Order: sequence, then structure tokens, then C-alpha cells
Amino acid sequence: MNAFTTRPELVGTHGMVASTHWLATASGMSVLERGGNAFDAAVAVGLVLHVVEPHLNGLGGDVPVLGCAAGGEPFVLSGQGTSPAAATAEAFAALGLDAVPGTGLLPAVVPGAFGTWMDLLARYGTWSAPDVLAYAIGYARHGHPLLRQAAATIASVADLFSAHWPTSAATYLPGGQAPAAGSVLRNVALAETLERLAAAAAAHADREAGIEAARAAFYEGFVADAVDAFCREPVMDSTGDPHRGLLTADDLAAWRVREERPVTASFAGRTIAKTGPWGQGPVLLQQLTLLEGMDLEDTRPGSAELVHAVVEGAKLAFADRDAWYGDPDHTDVPLDALLSPAYAAERRALIGPTASDELRPGRPGDVEPRLARLALDAVEAARAGRSARGARPTGSGEPTFQPAAETDPEVATDGTTRGDTCHLDVVDAAGNVVSVTPSGGWLQSSPVVPGLGFALPTRAQMFWVEQGLPSSLGPRRRPRTTLSPTLVLRDGVPEIACGTPGGDQQDQWQVPFLLNHLVYGMGLQEAIDAPTWHTTHLVSSFAPREVELRGLHAEDRLGADVLDDLRRRGHDVTVTGPWSLGRLTAVARRDGLLRAAATPRGMQAYAAGR
Repeated sequence: MNAFTTRPELVGTHGMVASTHWLATASGMSVLERGGNAFDAAVAVGLVLHVVEPHLNGLGGDVPVLGCAAGGEPFVLSGQGTSPAAATAEAFAALGLDAVPGTGLLPAVVPGAFGTWMDLLARYGTWSAPDVLAYAIGYARHGHPLLRQAAATIASVADLFSAHWPTSAATYLPGGQAPAAGSVLRNVALAETLERLAAAAAAHADREAGIEAARAAFYEGFVADAVDAFCREPVMDSTGDPHRGLLTADDLAAWRVREERPVTASFAGRTIAKTGPWGQGPVLLQQLTLLEGMDLEDTRPGSAELVHAVVEGAKLAFADRDAWYGDPDHTDVPLDALLSPAYAAERRALIGPTASDELRPGRPGDVEPRLARLALDAVEAARAGRSARGARPTGSGEPTFQPAAETDPEVATDGTTRGDTCHLDVVDAAGNVVSVTPSGGWLQSSPVVPGLGFALPTRAQMFWVEQGLPSSLGPRRRPRTTLSPTLVLRDGVPEIACGTPGGDQQDQWQVPFLLNHLVYGMGLQEAIDAPTWHTTHLVSSFAPREVELRGLHAEDRLGADVLDDLRRRGHDVTVTGPWSLGRLTAVARRDGLLRAAATPRGMQAYAAGR
């Protein structure tokens, strides 16, 4: 074990599980020990994460999956729910809104998580729905120790719950009080929902018929009925006014999981696989393609030269994300051009010796890029030294991890908050591997649906109400999310599955990890533990869509000399705590051995295996 690792890198032959909560990891390892495969284990892990990290994700959230069955081709399951059929610019204009709020019922989209878990189980798993659901049911019914960040989040929105969201108060304020960190939190309504879904499956002797019955009970049965009824009632949101939701039972019934081919690019002798541009996955590929043309072996890990090159490349890639990405079913995303070596060379030439203060999307195929008006307003506000916050409705977005000194969330009475999301990776002895980033359905962002025990996803906030953009609001579209699991293949065989929570930072924190491991030769745990950084020189994906020009957040372990050098290069450096950025987990299969590692940041992620 390297002197700079906080934990050993796990090595074994039977199976490996890594996730952002120890109880979920242990549940997944239990599945592997009982003969389940990596996909069975991933479903159990994800369902447990919905219960034990309710401030970070939920059963009503979204789940992008990247996996590969032993001897097969890598696949993506698009577990992203679509916007309601009634979600139009005209509908929001009639309410006097030029942006989708971040909380309440208006930003609700179809909950994609449960259907995706059932699809993964049916296609690639071996267990029944009741078997994989049992772990989550147990923690929901009998309770789990409440995480400190979860307790802080609940306390911060307790007044909102008490005044406006009674169903959330009944679930998360037992006895009318915010629960203490470490206390046992139960969610009986959620347990009963999961039990009803399990019972629907158990009524069928055939495994796949049972899984389909559970899916139908959610999207065409009692869950859909409860969601439809709830969305008809006005609920207070972050605009300061109550609004009804647009989501209906018909929207849920019409939705199906999509299996797709991943988008790929070559880097360091490997193939990196990501989701399509309905997520931000290709932005990692753009960054790596830019870096592939640089002489990285002449740089040192964590050096000012490397950080500067990575940050300036990230600015260019994220500018392209903001100008070009969206649901490819409804917009033409020029991915081939964006990922081409010629385009990378053109963009690489823009990286100079000092920090750029420009937001510079490119012109793939000589087509002019277009950014949203509110994004341009945010850039101008940043250039003028003022915040865009307050100029339009605000709301909580996908929470992103905060430095150790800021882990008690800053939460307004409207539910605006900062927190985190989840991730999991699993590999088994047969070579099945899967990487998933569950998120959405946060307890603080939308009220609990009566009788169901979970909240709806608020992903519609990621659309622009302004029309004519790749990610403009429209009926039954996938919002362009930030969720971004990763699969690394060597000679066509899966080698690494990895990912991290963190919103806009997910595909930034993965870059130094991959550089550390694939270029500089660090082990998984050492690469995760190494000091990291990210830029905020991009349009935030979440309300209030701010921009911090030349912003660079870096862990102080990079060293004073490196940080001073970055300032001299023009970066606006914010120094964070030594273990404050990124929450990576990873599993790997190499040379006949299985490996796993998990970050010590946040004090809850764990890997297990043997």
C-alpha cells in the first residue's frame, strides 16, 4: 500500500462492490456471496441507497446505467425520466415564469429509477424482484442510522415541511422534530410501497413475468395513480407561490427504459465509454481527447502545469456541453464532430499560458453555437462582479458535495440546498461489471407523495424555457443531466468501472483520477486519494444557473507553491479543505484479479470484496 493511501486497495477473485454508503455496499456484497451476479448486486445496492441516503437520491429519482456482461458489448440504460406531455414553454409563460423552479411539483419528470432497476434485473440479472427488494425493505421498515448530512438537511428544511409540505413532515419529522444524526430513521410508507411492488412480482412463478408485474404496478398501477392525484394539488415551491404539477399517470405509463450503445473515445490505450448527450457523459470524452494530444508524461501529478491544462480544457469542453448537448431524440447533437481529433486539435490551440475569462463554445461543422439568454445574462453578471441569484426564481438543483467546513448545508426556507448524490460500481468473478449514478428525488426538493414515502424528481429544472436550444423545454424530452458513470475497456474487455457524485463536477473529478491511474500509474485507491480540483467557469446546470469566471476550487493538499502558481496564471483560486472535493468509487478487473477502492471524503463511502 502506497504511503499516500488512506485505505488499502482491495484485491480478490470472488467479487467487488463500491458505493457511497457502507450499508449499500454490504448489501451488494451479500448478494454476491449468495450467488447473485454483478447486476443483481447493483440493483440491491441502488435500492438501499434510495433508503439510506434520502437527501441524495430516492426511489422517485433517475438512474443512468453503464454496464457490460461477461463476453458481451458495453451497454447504457437511459434511466432518465422524460418531461410531462404538458411541459411546454407556453405552460410556464402562462404562470409568469421564464425558468423552471428547482423545487415543488412543476419541475417533476417521470421517475426513472425503479423501471431501470427492473429492466437491468430482467435483462442481465438472475434474481427475482422480491429478493433484490428485501434489503431496501428491511432498512425502510426497521430503520437505519441517519447520516449527519441527512440530519442537517432535514433540520434546514424543517420549517418548510411544517408550513407547506405536511407529507414530508410526517415522514422526516417524527414527533414534529428534526431527527438527530445517528438516530434510527424509519420510512414505513416507503417500506409498504416496496412491499406492494414485491408482492406484485411474487404473484408470478416466472422470474421475468414477476419483474414486469412489479414495473407495471409502479408505472401503470397504484404508484402512478398516487402521483397523478398528488400533482393535481397546488404545492409551495421555490418561486414563493404554490403550483400544481404537470406530471400525469399517462406520462408514467408511456415511459420505457432505453438500452443504447455508449459513446466512446480513446485515451491512454483504452476505450472510455459514457452515456449519450442526454447526460453530460461526452464532456469527459472531450476533455480526455484534448489531453490526449498533450505530452502529459512530462508533467507531474498535481503540478500547476497539469492543473492549468486540465482546467482550461474543461472550460472548453463544458462550453460545448452548454451549447450543444440535449436529448438526441429532439435535437441534432454533432457528437462525431465534437469528439473528432481535428476538432480537439482546433480547441487545444485555444489553451494559452494564462486562465481564459471567456465562455467559448466551438463551431463543430462550422455551425454557430447558441447559448441560452439566461446563461449569457449569468456570464455578464459574473463579468460585472454581481451574482445572477435573485434575478429569477431559484430552487435546489442536483446537490453537489461541499468542503468539510461546509457540510452543514446552506438551506433557505424554500428548500434551496447543497448536498450530494450517489454512485456505485460492481464487478463479479465472471467478469460482469456495472457502474451507476443514482440521483434525484431528493427529500428537500419535492414533497413526499402521500402513501408512497418518496418524492418526485425535479430534473425539469435543467431545461431552458427559452426555445430553439438543444436543451429547451418540451413535451416528453429527457433533460440534459449531469449524471455520469464511466466504463473503461482495454482491448474491448471491461477493465474499470468508476464514477462520483457531484453535479457539474462529476466529469471533472474523474479526469485527475483517470490521469493518476492510467497515465501516472497510481493504484485505484492512490488515484482516488490524490488531491483534486475543479473549475466553476461554466454555466451551472441547476437554478440559479450562475457562472464563476476563472473560478478554480482546489484542495489545499496541492500545496502552496502550486496554488500560488495557479493564481499567477490568472485563476481565481478557492482553497478548500484537504479532503473536500470528489467522492469517487471504482472497481477493476485486471490480470485475473478483481480490485476496488472508495474515497474517504464524506466519511461514508466504502468498498468491500474478497
